[in-house]
Amino acid sequence: MADETSIKVSSATRDRLAALAAEGDTTIRQLVEELAEGRPTQAEYAERAAQARAELASILGSVPSEQAEAKARGLLERLAAGQGSAAA
Repeated sequence: MADETSIKVSSATRDRLAALAAEGDTTIRQLVEELAEGRPTQAEYAERAAQARAELASILGSVPSEQAEAKARGLLERLAAGQGSAAA
């Protein structure tokens, strides 16, 4: 069995996690592990960005400018914000 530890959360958070786990036919432990595994760290995001730049360079022969990257990032943020409001 892997090393185990515990985390402290408020009772309200624990109750919410329990409800989410029950709805998903899983456990709080599995729910938290899926969350941790499914959300990249800042270092992982940076690594993915570097890989994407390298891929673009190999296909296009150059990488996007900082301005183009900022524009794309803004578009992605707007899209994500739209998904958040649609889900509410």
